[in-house]
Amino acid sequence: MAIKLMMLLVFFGVMVGIGLYCRKNATDVSGFVLGGRSVGPWLTAFAYGTSYFSAVVFVGYAGQFGWKYGIAATWAGIGNAVLGSLLAWVVLGRRTRIMTQHLDSATMPEFFGKRFGSTSLKIAASVIIFIFLIPYTASLYNGLSRLFGMAFDIDYSVCVIVMAILTGVYVIAGGYMATAINDFIQGIIMLFGISAVIFAVLHSQGGFMVALTKLAQVPTETASGPVASAPGVFASFFGPDPVNLLGVVLLTSLGTWGLPQMVQKFYAIKSEKSINTGTVISTLFAMVVAGGGYFLGGFGRLFAGVVGVTEAGTPVGGFDAVIPAMLSGLPDLLLAVVVILVLSASMSTLSSLVLTSSSTLTLDLLKGHVVKKMDEKQQVFIMRCLIVVFIAISVVLAIIQYKSTVTFIAQLMGVSWGALAGAFLAPFLYGLYWRGTTKIACWCSFIFSTAVMLADISPLSASFPALLVSPINCGAFCMIAGLIIVPVVSLITAKPKKELVDNAFSCYEEKVTVRKSQALGDPQ
Repeated sequence: MAIKLMMLLVFFGVMVGIGLYCRKNATDVSGFVLGGRSVGPWLTAFAYGTSYFSAVVFVGYAGQFGWKYGIAATWAGIGNAVLGSLLAWVVLGRRTRIMTQHLDSATMPEFFGKRFGSTSLKIAASVIIFIFLIPYTASLYNGLSRLFGMAFDIDYSVCVIVMAILTGVYVIAGGYMATAINDFIQGIIMLFGISAVIFAVLHSQGGFMVALTKLAQVPTETASGPVASAPGVFASFFGPDPVNLLGVVLLTSLGTWGLPQMVQKFYAIKSEKSINTGTVISTLFAMVVAGGGYFLGGFGRLFAGVVGVTEAGTPVGGFDAVIPAMLSGLPDLLLAVVVILVLSASMSTLSSLVLTSSSTLTLDLLKGHVVKKMDEKQQVFIMRCLIVVFIAISVVLAIIQYKSTVTFIAQLMGVSWGALAGAFLAPFLYGLYWRGTTKIACWCSFIFSTAVMLADISPLSASFPALLVSPINCGAFCMIAGLIIVPVVSLITAKPKKELVDNAFSCYEEKVTVRKSQALGDPQ
């Protein structure tokens, strides 16, 4: 216990110290929200990765999908690295950095407002972000409850409040730069921690090959019926349910392309040249952290005797209990590392979410609409106040959720990711690349995804096809639908103003004057 507490105190002390150190970089809006657009590739790549992976992935997704799909769940981690990191940086990175600076936009709603010349579109985007980031934020705390219940004799409410306060302190003090530096440190902890945990867990089962053999021997029948179609399927390449696994891969990978807290990392990177370096670092980080997390979860059924199994074949205490059960037998020192690992993942994501939400509300909703005149100092002050408000709301919801029947982290995150990514991915992507994207098409994408995701968690979901009842699959459906809706609606609605489009895309077509040297010989 002394070792665990000491490591926690050192961890928290470093996080808060960095926040106080970065105060000088958070005196104006650009510095507070984007770090003055001067953040290097290493910090940006780690900020992207640590915002991507949280307790939701380590405890919720790894536990649930590892139990359902076995070792095939690793495909989700591979998809996160290739589609969610590599291609996201290649496709979005450079164009996002150039166009957002050209349009002088610091948030995703502000980008929509200036790119499509619509204040109402900007306001709608900011409202969607605020509403749907809340369930995601609440899910971060829930992932910690299991681990802290196992490692410490501390009430969950106390754990949530302490984590929220400490995260709030360094974000409020140092803004984006403090978040980026802390993300870098937290990312290193995550890389080391996940590697050590995988080794320890597999070692406890006799090594990789022995564990894989045991996984192939897991029974596929339960008291309530079969859970898989073929023996040994949990150790197979595609697992027992490839179709639903594909939905998981799409939502958790392609979803990052439309999440404001992820895309905003590209706004802040120092230069175009930094994009290439950041792409490599971010991809490798995701391969280790996400790939390792899902790979670890794939062996969850080997610990069925520890976690317990119901007659329906599900873990006692829900899927969120799987990973804590796998880790319960680790030595105290390694268990302390795991707690720091999940804290790092959760605090980095939490800091990104609250900064995104507060900046969006301040710059896109309050400024110029509720408060007509607002100087730089006032904007930063309001953003800091809203960070406190947003954290307080998420804490209250997390505690209510913990004491209610809503226990599945993955479903909460699925609703949030599905609504946000479904609403924003297509308009943002087409807005960067296609001159013909229209304002009406953006509205259609916004309305369609938010309506479908809200219906999916209401009694209306009873009328949905069986495949779409899960928020995971429903979110993936909304993203793919948006990629079809936006171009189709754009083609049949009034074209955007030529001056507006030419101004937005002029940043890609800058003319450069160079000196011409006359070659020897007669000119041709």
